[in-house]
Amino acid sequence: MTNEMKSKAMTLGNKLAPRMDGDRKAAFVEAWAIVKAQGLTLPVRGVSFGNRQEALRRLARYNPADVRAFLVPEPSNPVDPAAVAVMVGVQNGSGLYRLGYVPRTMAPVVTALGRQLPRLAVVEGTSRGARITLGI
Repeated sequence: MTNEMKSKAMTLGNKLAPRMDGDRKAAFVEAWAIVKAQGLTLPVRGVSFGNRQEALRRLARYNPADVRAFLVPEPSNPVDPAAVAVMVGVQNGSGLYRLGYVPRTMAPVVTALGRQLPRLAVVEGTSRGARITLGI
């Protein structure tokens, strides 16, 4: 365990605690798990809505290195103000497409990670769903 890992875990734990009803112990347990795994992989919710299945089929045609994913908090979302959308696009493509959402239970964790997500990738997209990897 390096000092860099400790520093990342402490910073993340402090950011998570307020979003976990002040439960610092749970926040630091979650932070350590994320830091040890060097990130986390999450399912994307809502991929069966609208034309998202077609978007997944189209994304599958591209080299995974050319697919970009971005997380966009949606505080004005009428269903869930804590919602975090998963937006995807293709390198040198035009625009982004809302693929779905981060699971509701993980939205506070993702929001707390904020700008500490230098690596974000869609690792799997099928007709049954999609997963993203958040690397720290």
